Amino acid sequence: VMGGNQTQSQFVLLGITDNPCVQVLLFELFLLIYIVTLVGNVGLMVLVWAVPSLHTPMYFFLAHFSFMDVCYSTVISPRMLVDLLSEDKTISFAGCVIQFHGFAFLVTAECHLLAAMAYDRHVAICNPLLYLRVISSRVCWQLVAWSYLIAFLSAMVLTGCTFGGSFCGPNHVDHFFCDPMPVLKLTCSDTHHSQVVIFTLVTINGVSTVGIILVSYIHILHMVLTTSSAWSKSRALNTCTSHLTAVSLFYGTLFYMYLQPASSHSSLDKVVSILYTVVTPMLNPFIYSLRNKEVKGALVKWRRRI
Repeated sequence: VMGGNQTQSQFVLLGITDNPCVQVLLFELFLLIYIVTLVGNVGLMVLVWAVPSLHTPMYFFLAHFSFMDVCYSTVISPRMLVDLLSEDKTISFAGCVIQFHGFAFLVTAECHLLAAMAYDRHVAICNPLLYLRVISSRVCWQLVAWSYLIAFLSAMVLTGCTFGGSFCGPNHVDHFFCDPMPVLKLTCSDTHHSQVVIFTLVTINGVSTVGIILVSYIHILHMVLTTSSAWSKSRALNTCTSHLTAVSLFYGTLFYMYLQPASSHSSLDKVVSILYTVVTPMLNPFIYSLRNKEVKGALVKWRRRI
C-alpha cells in the first residue's frame, strides 16, 4: 500500500534558495509569471468558448491544452510562492503525494495533447479534403479522453513508485516541490525498482509522443516546402519553428530531469525544473495561439462586442 510503511507525517521543502533577498526577488518574478500564465491561458479558453469562428478541432485542443497549463502551474506555483516568503516550509505526507500525483497527471496529459495537436495539424495541411471526416468532433473527444486516461494511469504508477517505500530517516526534500528523485533519496528501502519503473514510463510516454510530433512536423514541412508559395513557406517555417522550439524546451527539460542516472542529479535540477513548471505554461498561449491571425481577429471582434 502506498505510504504504508512511512513513518514521516510531513516533509520540509528546502526550496530554491535560503537567501532572503533572493527569495523576495524570486517571489516577485514568479508571481508575475503566474499571473501572466493565468491571464493568457484563461483568456484563451474564454475566447475559444465565446467566439464561434474558433469552434474548430485545433482550438478545441488548444483550449484543453490551456486548461492543463492553468492546472499544472497552479499545482506548483502557489505553494512555491508561499514558501518563498514563509519560515515554515513543511508539507504533509498526503499533501506531497497529492501535489506529485497532480503534477505527474498534468505533465503526461500535456505530452499526449501535444501529440494530438501535431496530428491534427498534419491532417489539416497534408490531407485537407479528408480533414473534417478524419478529425471529427467524436475523434477530438476520443483523443482528449485518451490523453487524460493514459495520464491518470501513468500518474498512479509514478506516485506509487515514488511514495511506496519506507520513510524513516530525514524529511528534508531538496527541491521546491515533491519531485520523485529528491523524495526517493529520503526512503530507507531500496529504490532501484522504483527508479527503473519511473524511467521506463517517462521513456514510453515521452518518446512515443515526441515521435508523433516530429513525424507530423516533418510531413508538414515536406508538404509546405514542395507545394507552397514563398510567402506560405516563410509563414509555415515560422510557425513550425516556434512550435518545435516550445516542444524542445518542454521535452528537453523533462528528459534531462527524468532520464538521467540518479547519481547525475545536481543543484542545476532546480533551475531546469523552473523552466518546465513555471516558464513553459506562461509561454504556451503566446506560441500556440496569440500569434495566429484567427485568434487576433477573434480578439478584435470580441472587444468590439464587449
